[in-house]
Amino acid sequence: MADIESGANNDWLSARVSATPHKAFLHVADETYSFADMDRLARATAALIKERGHVGVGDHVALFMRNGPAAVLSLLALMRLGAVIAPLNIRLTAAELKWQIRNSGCRLLICERDGEAIARAVADAVLVFPGAANLTTREDADAPAGIDLNRDFAIIHTSGTSGRPKAAILTYKNIFQSALGSAFRLGLLPDDLWLCVLPLYHVGGLSIILRSLIYGTAVELPPMKRFDVDAVNQLLAERPISLVSLAPTMLSRLLDAKARPWNPHLRLVLLGGEATPVELVSRCLEERIPVTPSYGLSEAASQVATAAPDLLGTKPESVGKPLLFTELRVVDERGDDTAPGEPGEIIVKGPQVMRGYHNDSAATARSLRAGWLHTGDIGSLDQDGDLVVLQRREDLIVSGGENIYPAEVEKALREHPAIEEAVAIGLADAKWGQRVAAAIQLRDGRDVSEEAIFAFARGKLASYKIPREIRFISAFPRTSSGKILRREVRKLFND
Repeated sequence: MADIESGANNDWLSARVSATPHKAFLHVADETYSFADMDRLARATAALIKERGHVGVGDHVALFMRNGPAAVLSLLALMRLGAVIAPLNIRLTAAELKWQIRNSGCRLLICERDGEAIARAVADAVLVFPGAANLTTREDADAPAGIDLNRDFAIIHTSGTSGRPKAAILTYKNIFQSALGSAFRLGLLPDDLWLCVLPLYHVGGLSIILRSLIYGTAVELPPMKRFDVDAVNQLLAERPISLVSLAPTMLSRLLDAKARPWNPHLRLVLLGGEATPVELVSRCLEERIPVTPSYGLSEAASQVATAAPDLLGTKPESVGKPLLFTELRVVDERGDDTAPGEPGEIIVKGPQVMRGYHNDSAATARSLRAGWLHTGDIGSLDQDGDLVVLQRREDLIVSGGENIYPAEVEKALREHPAIEEAVAIGLADAKWGQRVAAAIQLRDGRDVSEEAIFAFARGKLASYKIPREIRFISAFPRTSSGKILRREVRKLFND
């Protein structure tokens, strides 16, 4: 009998084909792919990547792709080859992409035809996916590398507040245990259809594909370049969607635009990526939307704690208890557990917690201590052990479900020759949850317009990271040690 830690002689897709070959796995627009279809195409994709990209077990490969069959096939093919996947945010600038490729040690970047130009500008080796219709079936393709649960699966660049993104290393065991814990909490039905509108370069979107593969259920994957409120509302009304994962801002926009009732099969709306406003929870309860707020992070393969819908009537601010096999504590600065209701740092322990940060032993040592992941997030536990998240991360800006760390925005702004210092903060925004704002101190004798700063930032930052408001300041308020008082800076935008 195969050891679960070392895996069997096949991969998850091969095992699924053995069990339910003709069951639908992926719905993309008018196309439906069964598990057997995806296995055949993934086999051909793996052969292509191996021959043209010279990729084998343990090699790091970047994926620069929009949601669609090509992204899923590339993911499955790389898993079959035993490669380590590094999904790239397609909204990043060339400089940001180049840094992430170098930081994650990728030897190859896979893209689609419409991303080829930027791919070749940021990576030394590029493979352009030819399209599923152009793949040649390979009966002589090598056998799958097999799933070793202790082997690295992916490198996910995650946001922080003190500089460059950190690259969380997730293993197959992290993914598998996260899938088990999620199913135990959310339940699992054989005809579940999970709508995936989260990008596959985010751990939330990636998890939907992987969990459905493990469960043997189906995914609805609309090929949208951006989140399309009307299109998603139409899918929720017309397709038998039973699960959907959304950021709270996405859900709020959907509810505002909803013209028809959603289908009766919908049993759960899983919310994550940012704190869910109590007002939104109350609205969902009134409209009988089965919402389940959650708390998670890339370093723990997405979900850590999730509230059941029946909890929200009495605790609308809660994200519930930790998942199966997951331990969660809230501690003070000494590392002692806080009293019920008292805020502190959220720390997490469990088999879904990352192996560490790639190429950053110092950050790994700071975050992983005595078996616990120190998240930097602030929350509290009530008498029943239910978690309330008070702040995602200190100073972190979450806009439309995208994490934006101020240090990167500030670094880009300080590269302008007229700017001496800059501080970026998040302001409440009815549409996006938060929007970026920046306070700027100019160099002596220099002058620059807001319009010029916006134009400069567009060449340095992804569009969602660019400040929407600017305040000029003669000097920043600081502590006696010279540290800028961000809470005082925030007041400039409240006046």
